[in-house]
Amino acid sequence: MSPLCPLLLALVLAAVPGVRAACPEPADLKKPDGTRTCARLYDKSDPYYDNCCGGAELSLEPGTDLPFLPSDWTNIISSLVVAPRCEITVWSRRGKAGKTRKFSAGVYPRLEEFRKGIFSNWSNTIASLYCRCS
Repeated sequence: MSPLCPLLLALVLAAVPGVRAACPEPADLKKPDGTRTCARLYDKSDPYYDNCCGGAELSLEPGTDLPFLPSDWTNIISSLVVAPRCEITVWSRRGKAGKTRKFSAGVYPRLEEFRKGIFSNWSNTIASLYCRCS
């Protein structure tokens, strides 16, 4: 076996996208002053997990209740991270109407992977939310 083979194998493995996203870990969701953040929302996801959780971000404090998301955030959320001991409930329509889903603590880099009915998914369809922590 040529000494070049291990080097080529290492380069190929480094080029393959990993299963972890570029999203922050749930335990790292804190403000610079150390106060807790309930969840962080992102407007960008990608078929490659390493490119998810990009673009604009919106941080939510515990107890955030938004039955009407700001217009620049309605129906554009495609990735989210929920802090430990927290949960975010989302709705597909403004005013907490339509379909609903709860996301517990964890990283959700591609909301396309979470079904909303038979033919739809949760990417770019969140119109209202409530975030709480215990």
